[in-house]
Formats: sequence, C-alpha cells, structure tokens
Amino acid sequence: MSDGIATQHALLGAPLEYLTPLERPTLAEARAWCHELATTHYENFHVATFFLPGKVRPHFESIYAYCRVADDLGDEVADPAVATRLLDTWGSMLDECYDTPERSMHPVFVALHETIRECNPPRELFADLLHAFRMDQVKTAYESWEELLVYSHYSANPVGRLVLWVCGYREESLGLLSDKVCTALQLANFWQDVVEDAERGRRYVPADAMLRYGVDEGQIEGRVFTPEFKAMMQEMVLRTREMLLEGGVITQRVDKELAVTLDLFRKGGEAILNGIAAENFDVLRGRPVVSKARKARLLMEALVGKLRAGMST
Repeated sequence: MSDGIATQHALLGAPLEYLTPLERPTLAEARAWCHELATTHYENFHVATFFLPGKVRPHFESIYAYCRVADDLGDEVADPAVATRLLDTWGSMLDECYDTPERSMHPVFVALHETIRECNPPRELFADLLHAFRMDQVKTAYESWEELLVYSHYSANPVGRLVLWVCGYREESLGLLSDKVCTALQLANFWQDVVEDAERGRRYVPADAMLRYGVDEGQIEGRVFTPEFKAMMQEMVLRTREMLLEGGVITQRVDKELAVTLDLFRKGGEAILNGIAAENFDVLRGRPVVSKARKARLLMEALVGKLRAGMST
C-alpha cells in the first residue's frame, strides 16, 4: 500500500473534504486549497488577513488550514477514540512535513512546508494545538481559572505566536503579550458559548467560581438566570477584559500593518465582551451577537489604520 493510500485510510472517519488525495498537489494547488478553506469557513479570519502584507497571507492561510482541520477532527468526530486516532495521524503528518516533506500528500502540509521553509516556526507550536484538541476528548469540565489558562496555553496561545513568528518577531516579551490577548479571546468565546458548550457536554465556567457564587450545573443546563449567575459572569468578563487590555500594548511594539490586524482581533474580543454586558450578562438565553453595525465600524477603523500605515512607509 502506498504512503498516500495508507494516509487516506488513516483519515477515514474525518470530514470527507479533509481526506488526503492520492496524488501530491502542486504548491499552487495546495495554497489554493488552504485559501478556499480559510475564506469559506471563517469570514473574520479572511477579513483580518486582508490587512496584512500580501507576502505573508499564504503563510497565515496554511497555518489556519492546519488549525481548522485539526479542530474539526477533534470536534466533528463523535467518538473520542476515533477523534484521538485522527489527531494522532494529523500529528504524524506534521512530523513528516518537518522531517521528510517530500512525502507529504495532504494540501495543508504541502503548503505548510513552504511556511516552515521560509519562516522556520517551532514545531512545538503546531504540536501544542493538537495537545489541546486531544485534551478536549478526555476533559470536559474545568475546576479553576488556572486550569483554563493551562488549556489556553495549548489551544490559543500558539496561534498568536505563529502569527508573530511568520511576521519576523521572535522576542519572548512579545510572545507573552500575545499570550494574554489570545487567552482572553479564548475565554471570551467560552463565556458567549456557555449554552452551546453545555449542549455538547462541556463546561468551561470554572467550578470554583460557580461554588463561590452559588451557581450549580443544573442552572446552566436548565438556562436558569439568577443574580448569582450574573455576578459570576461579571467577574469572568472583567478579568478577561483586563487581560485583553494588558496584552493590547503589543500593537505599540510591532510594525503598523501587523498592529492593525492584531488590534482588529483585540477589538473583536472586546466586542464579544461588550455584547455579553449588553445582554445583562445573561448568556443562558442565547449567544450574544456582535451587531453588523459594530462589525462594520471595526472594519472601517482597521481600513483607516491600514491606509495610514501605508502612507507612513
């Protein structure tokens, strides 16, 4: 059995569009595949990359495609054992991309190798993401804020560090600021998705906070909003907002074009938190929505920032 066919069988059970082709795609074909995935699965990512220099956009799209497929393998496969096996296979394909790239067959890894060749990002950043998705298969509830920070170290922070890396920034001080923003974005998504996560059998609201405020899991499952639940969510949102603000100073330490993109992501997180506050912190009645008008304002501010960056170079 050829390596390509072996990989094809190894990924059976994954979403069909992610199966490995039996013929190695060209770099152009692989990049087109990643571009299509990035622009059709997550509009906000596509919009944000518009504000980046054109030369780094293919790298962002290959990184996004890697993350998107891995995330879907972890989230869209019902059987945790099968999902774990698929994630392990994806990890083996990552190692192949670094060690014997000429054997890579999947378009993600054909495209990603160019990013590795040109930018040399650390392998462990990609591997950490897989660790988070494996955690999702076995850990469905979190006991403390500190446990959430550990999870975010693997699930969110590597993405920000990869963004910095492909843009030429390697300083650890910048990485730590990026970590704050990325962790805060992860937490903001947890707070707006409390009901959706509960329906999937997951709870990211820390148990110690629930105990402190007198909130039980039955309230979340039954969507019973109380003053105690509101107070708890106010604390979670406040702590998350503080992290966003602390990490946001990173925009003062990178070039103006990258700063526009990073600021857009930060403001997106703030918009989620503002949306939760606007709903009186009642995330149990549904997912807070960032209005189209607010999204348009964010994009207009980012466009003005990009134009100013271009005029100053």
